[in-house]
Amino acid sequence: MEFNTISMIGLGYIGLPTAAVIASRRKTVVGVDINQHAVDTINRGDIHIVEPELDIIVHSAVKEGYLRATTTPEPADAFLIAVPTPFKAENGNDHVPDLTYIESASKAVAPVLEKGNLVILESTSPVGATEQMAKWLAEARPDLTFPQTHGEDSDIRIAHCPERVLPGHVVRELVENDRVIGGMTPRCSEVAASLYRIFVDGECITTTARTAEMAKLTENSFRDVNIAFANELSIICDKIDISVWELIRLANRHPRVNILQPGPGVGGHCIAVDPWFIVSETPDEARLIRTAREVNDGKPEWVLEKVQQAVGQFLTANPDKTARDVTIACFGLAFKPDIDDLRESPALKIVEQLASYHPGRLVVVEPNIETLPPSLHGKGDLLDMSAAFEQADVLLMLVDHKQFKAMPVGRTAGKRLVDTRGIW
Repeated sequence: MEFNTISMIGLGYIGLPTAAVIASRRKTVVGVDINQHAVDTINRGDIHIVEPELDIIVHSAVKEGYLRATTTPEPADAFLIAVPTPFKAENGNDHVPDLTYIESASKAVAPVLEKGNLVILESTSPVGATEQMAKWLAEARPDLTFPQTHGEDSDIRIAHCPERVLPGHVVRELVENDRVIGGMTPRCSEVAASLYRIFVDGECITTTARTAEMAKLTENSFRDVNIAFANELSIICDKIDISVWELIRLANRHPRVNILQPGPGVGGHCIAVDPWFIVSETPDEARLIRTAREVNDGKPEWVLEKVQQAVGQFLTANPDKTARDVTIACFGLAFKPDIDDLRESPALKIVEQLASYHPGRLVVVEPNIETLPPSLHGKGDLLDMSAAFEQADVLLMLVDHKQFKAMPVGRTAGKRLVDTRGIW
């Protein structure tokens, strides 16, 4: 099948890099997003997110006429949907998958669908979401046939292909990583695979839509369980006065042991979210997956307790001061090092909590953003690293950005330190 024009629905951290990489292969790509600012920024050849190498690719693709953005879907040969899949609260459960964005995207695309088109859901989704998307499309376009009713003879091909990239390395991994592509029929899988082969050097492996959906959830649940083990170890070691960093370093000398590093929790749009999709579908069976999520979701509260202890230690050493006199410097807001992405960030949640009850001054060091998020407006000051060290009494290391790791040894001397990443 020829793909002359490809539409990317959603121009965020996954959609824009994907659109840009496809456009770099000299394919016409029309990006669609409801965010007018994002659309205008892209059409100037600029980017509205932080991702290494992306700015150069977008600028070139726009300048050469292969990439443009709009707020309204247009006809295309293939449509890739990469929109958020957050949670919603329902019947006392705060982790019910919310497919509202996928539904809206489906209904926006439906009017411009033509016979022979391919629609791929890239959004990380609960099992069955691709079938639900096909149902919404069919309801909106009864004049076309879809795989759920017409199988291999359908007018429209439907598939699921989850992204499997690491923020900060998205451009490279979009090209190099293998892709798992699940069609609603074998023909759907093959047609979708032919699209990804345009820009993917890794292997394109075909399966069913449900298996592809579950593969992504399984990958991130595996990682979540392993992180939970490390985070639980850090809490145990703190209680029995053992350095968790030394312990893990020693244990990892075993040839078949590879324990991850603990942190303040787990964030991002995948690891902190995807396991709940499995739990929501199989709540009685997903016992280990649920427990790991609870361990990781509970780690920020433990960090906050350590900060309270550090403040208490400072006040004990300085009896003439009160908590109102204590300045806390928080290092990092992003959910992982060297990016600007704050989605589901445990660091941000910790700082927000501190801001809600700490009576003294709160300063934040986050080298990847220019202004504090709205939740911290008026509650803290964004400073550079040197100013924060000079002014703070308590240092809270949350994200091991490269700037923080490069800090000269001994800079923390004389300060109360809570280091959740073990770099200081």
